[in-house]
Amino acid sequence: MTALPSWIDMLTELVSHRSISSANPDLDTSNEAVIDALATWAESLGFRCQKLPVSPGKFNLLATLGEGAGGLVLSGHTDTVPFDADGWDSDPFVLTQRDNRLHGLGSTDMKGFLALALTAVSELNPKHLREPLILLGTADEESSMDGARALAQAGYPRARFAVIGEPTGLVPVRAHKGILMERIQINGQSAHSSNPDLGVSALDAMHRVIGELHDYRNELKADQIDPGFSVPWPTLNLGCIHGGDAPNRVCSDCALDFDLRPTPGLDPDRLRAQIDARLAQVAEQTGADIRRTPLFEAVPPFGNPGGALLDHCAELTGHAPITVGFGTEAPFLAALDMEVVVMGPGSIDVAHQPNEYLPIDQAQQSMGIIKQLIQKHCL
Repeated sequence: MTALPSWIDMLTELVSHRSISSANPDLDTSNEAVIDALATWAESLGFRCQKLPVSPGKFNLLATLGEGAGGLVLSGHTDTVPFDADGWDSDPFVLTQRDNRLHGLGSTDMKGFLALALTAVSELNPKHLREPLILLGTADEESSMDGARALAQAGYPRARFAVIGEPTGLVPVRAHKGILMERIQINGQSAHSSNPDLGVSALDAMHRVIGELHDYRNELKADQIDPGFSVPWPTLNLGCIHGGDAPNRVCSDCALDFDLRPTPGLDPDRLRAQIDARLAQVAEQTGADIRRTPLFEAVPPFGNPGGALLDHCAELTGHAPITVGFGTEAPFLAALDMEVVVMGPGSIDVAHQPNEYLPIDQAQQSMGIIKQLIQKHCL
């Protein structure tokens, strides 16, 4: 195969390209430069590359080596979170080595995995592929997951297995909870506080809503136990609340944002319908207008019940599969009838914070694991 830059040199370039994903348009940037760099390297190895538009300035990369059905997907997102410049000991866009670690924004979450995957492929002979190998780079995982959603809606890639290289310390992940973030907006009627009956208090209505959410949370905790998780039930967190403008006015508007993390097997739409039924009762009792809207589309929970890929990952790493609390693109790839395992180098504990780093020794170990995955499932 054509010689590539070293994986460290590739990661140096990937880190240098800003590809921040944020709901705040002032912080959000394109990932196109990262996609173009990956496509150039993949094409030099014989991959057929498709640069797929997701939204303005945002792209997925679908790179395929070999022909036929089945095969293996190696998947990583190409975006990063925003950064706190004052917290970094070095430039977050300049890959910096110290203490056997490579520091840089996205080094472990998760541009490093993509550079390592390309290096692993470069050391294999593509003529020996009996099933295709697919390299997938996605957009906007850190915000909307629109890249993975677009792939699921389009029905590709098609393969038998997929490894998502999120930083798990090279421990295979078999399941994670879903993510719903919702807003409840209550509109009442303002009035003078000397005669509250002339108004409809949005704060009073919200008091009842919060009571309903507390009751619902307790029901989930009692009825939906999954012992595979360290917190073995769905969590519902009341995150922030805003309402009212003066103590001598009946509050006319109040909004509450909350976070719900369902365990595998729970359908986000069903959970929302159950909450809506409770909100409708409060609206009828209080006369307030109460509406729930999602802050973004739900990330479904993910669960791998067991299969050939999960067993092989456990064998290669010597680690029993685990569950994690953070969300990934796994449910969207699983919806394409692939067995999915989340596993990659680095630690989620250093992601999303200053001085993010990828341990060099673990990165090198992961290349050997990737090669063995390709050999078993593609060669």
